[in-house]
Amino acid sequence: MQPKQVAAIIGGGVIGGGWAARFLLHGWDVNLYDPDPEAQRKFEAILANARRSLPGLYNGLLPDEGALQLCPTLNAAVSPATWIQESVPERLDLKQATLAAIQATASPAAVIASSTSGFKPSELAAQVTHPGQILVAHPYNPVYLLPLVELVAHTKRDASITAQAVEITRSIGMHPILLNKEIDAHIGDRLLESIWREALWLIKDDYATTIQIDDIIRFSFGLRWAQMGLFETYRIAGGEAGMAHFIDQFAPALQWPWSHLTNVPELDDALVQKIASQSDQQSGHLSIRDLERQRDNNLVAMLRALKGQNSAAGALLNRLDAQLAPSRAVDWSAPVITADRIVPLDWTDHNGHMNETHYLEVMSRACDHLLELLGCDQAYIAAGHSYFTVENVIQHLDEASAGERVQVRSQIIAGTGKTLHLYHELLRDEAQVIATAEQMLIHVSLQTRRACAPVAPVDSTLDAAATAQANLPRPARLKAGRT
Repeated sequence: MQPKQVAAIIGGGVIGGGWAARFLLHGWDVNLYDPDPEAQRKFEAILANARRSLPGLYNGLLPDEGALQLCPTLNAAVSPATWIQESVPERLDLKQATLAAIQATASPAAVIASSTSGFKPSELAAQVTHPGQILVAHPYNPVYLLPLVELVAHTKRDASITAQAVEITRSIGMHPILLNKEIDAHIGDRLLESIWREALWLIKDDYATTIQIDDIIRFSFGLRWAQMGLFETYRIAGGEAGMAHFIDQFAPALQWPWSHLTNVPELDDALVQKIASQSDQQSGHLSIRDLERQRDNNLVAMLRALKGQNSAAGALLNRLDAQLAPSRAVDWSAPVITADRIVPLDWTDHNGHMNETHYLEVMSRACDHLLELLGCDQAYIAAGHSYFTVENVIQHLDEASAGERVQVRSQIIAGTGKTLHLYHELLRDEAQVIATAEQMLIHVSLQTRRACAPVAPVDSTLDAAATAQANLPRPARLKAGRT
């Protein structure tokens, strides 16, 4: 077995801890260096949030979690690492000194990245010998859930380092954006700062409170941006005439004094206290851990909704699901594992366990996977044939909780002619049956919408699979009277 790749995380706060959790949960070993005596406690809280939220995003299993090592020195953390992420406080002198110390020990082939929110690589690399090895990898919090990372190369970029940075961030489930050139605060923070600056003025001048501003964002354009961004949203606003018409219609407003643009209010004690007081009134009854979990629950639900539409970040997750799916030959002489996944956060109900609708969902997905193994894939469906479900019978035997690993084991009870009779067992710990499902399906022609016998390649594969499975014991929980 090949040794796992090692990521070194220098600074284990909110951002550094988020990086460490993402690497760990995608199978990397992580060396964490942070001189803060509370570093381990703080990181364990971040990792706990990541463990309960990230794995459930996928329909398959992430790689086995990597090993975490808390290193006593920066050199010990850095020397074996392929990826080194500097996440120390946002002070240029501190970052420059840290990056110089990292490069003195790191492999010349390692990616050395900074989480900086605003500094350019050319500033960060002022004290290093090989500036092309330094780049910015600016993520968004929570790093373990939000996939975007802005990659900014040094003006003396090393093409191999940059290519490696793109490849590695994609391999841990991220969506890297390689900026055309370096700029203060990159792209995302420049956009966010514009909104933040205007919000400060609105509060200072008593036009709005923190909760009103947050409500305006989350009940309107925040929802649009999550799935279409800025320019696609405005393209639609232009109607059938498109973007050019939208710009022509609203261009005059850019000359009107609607906002303060680059004017910044003085953050004096009075304004700071005003914002803090309103923020306390808004959510001071919740701890930071409560808010983090609320945020993560909502992000998981929204990301999984986007998966269902194969849109925006959801399309990225669907591509990653395809990469996670194991490729192995099917042994039809035994029940087939058709699902192996983590129960996601949004599958639980008011009782705190998996809702009955999601028992059906996981069985339905298992059926789809079994059909694909039989050859009824997208190409077969595009050629005009498919299976329709005509009956489902589910037995609920035990609870399943968010974060649990579950499997579905599927068996062909009968598969001759137009009908297909399947039996599924939902398992915990690969042994305990917590639910069963029987499905009756009819093979149809999509042209006539009438039942018909399967055709190649499904007919021969199904015949061989059904023959092999006919020798299996009849499941004890199969409904009496079924064939």
